[in-house]
Amino acid sequence: MKNKLLLIFVFLSFGIYAQTSDETLVKETIDDFFKAFHAKDSLAMQKVVSSTIYLQTVGKDKAGEFLLRTENYTDLVRSITSIPDSVNFQERLTDYTIKIDAHMANAWVPYEFWLNGAFHHCGVNSFQLYKENDAWQIIYLIDTRRTEGCTPSSK
Repeated sequence: MKNKLLLIFVFLSFGIYAQTSDETLVKETIDDFFKAFHAKDSLAMQKVVSSTIYLQTVGKDKAGEFLLRTENYTDLVRSITSIPDSVNFQERLTDYTIKIDAHMANAWVPYEFWLNGAFHHCGVNSFQLYKENDAWQIIYLIDTRRTEGCTPSSK
């Protein structure tokens, strides 16, 4: 009986370790994306995203109405890499909630966006990732952008 309990414990431990390891890898993939984002390094960004990545944003238009906007990844990269060096931008990730099932992961990542040292807006990034050849790739990213209800942290 003791051997059976020990065996069950060992198998459960491996399962917990694998989940934790994948959670760490998912978080690292997202962190690597934002390191490249802040460095305006399109090649490093490409290493962690799928070639078929799908991007969307939920936000308000000029009339104050919410809308869902689909973005082209190439346009996103072009806009980031064209930001002048004199402009300081930072998307601060404030938390991670990661769920994994087999080779699919979801990460809910609230953020604050700072522009030239001043708070600009907040929101949530929702990432969908797919694990291929032991590497997690971002396949879908949708985010919200708002100024209401934000509680920015201090610098």
